[in-house]
Amino acid sequence: MSQIFHPSANTLARTSIAVLVIGANLALGGLYGFSGSPYQTGVNVVRTQPVPFSHEHHIRGVGVDCRYCHNTVETSASAGLPPTYTCMSCHSQIWGATAMLEPVRSSLAENKPISWTRVHDMPDFVYFNHSIHVQKGVGCVSCHGQVDKMPLAWKAEPMTMAWCLNCHQHPEEHLRDKRDVTRMDLVLSSQEQLAKGRELVNENHIDSDRLINCSVCHR
Repeated sequence: MSQIFHPSANTLARTSIAVLVIGANLALGGLYGFSGSPYQTGVNVVRTQPVPFSHEHHIRGVGVDCRYCHNTVETSASAGLPPTYTCMSCHSQIWGATAMLEPVRSSLAENKPISWTRVHDMPDFVYFNHSIHVQKGVGCVSCHGQVDKMPLAWKAEPMTMAWCLNCHQHPEEHLRDKRDVTRMDLVLSSQEQLAKGRELVNENHIDSDRLINCSVCHR
């Protein structure tokens, strides 16, 4: 009986299968890496703004509290962007005539809001409420990073579903006393944080099992 396939066909078949398996793994690995890359998540990417506003200068240098500009963060789903008159309450007295602040002066004169570029923009299918996080003791730094060290704002965390769920499953790792929510310089050891966090979980009636229910974020 004559042989249909040359003996080398076995080697070719094995090589082809190996190439397909390795190629598929590389493709999946590449897709996974891309999904977590700064290009996709925007992490550490400085966003260009109409005015080069420095959180570092205003928070660390001048001592402005987050809530002075984001004045609805404790009571609303949105933290709020400051209206132009909030900026000019200071800058009508200092540095008001500088070229850098021309967009601010024009905004006030024309009664048109400044078109800030969003740094954090959750998808429409995600419900996020700033006020509940603040009221329960989640510090600004947990999500936004140390903005007091940002000359220009960038996204510090990926804010993916996996990242959010990790916090919802382990809230004790991020909770602090409400008076410390806006503090950027609060440093606790891991043991101190867990002890304080567990205390606040009980005090604030936080149910981590409920927090991983789909309806909490998807309504």
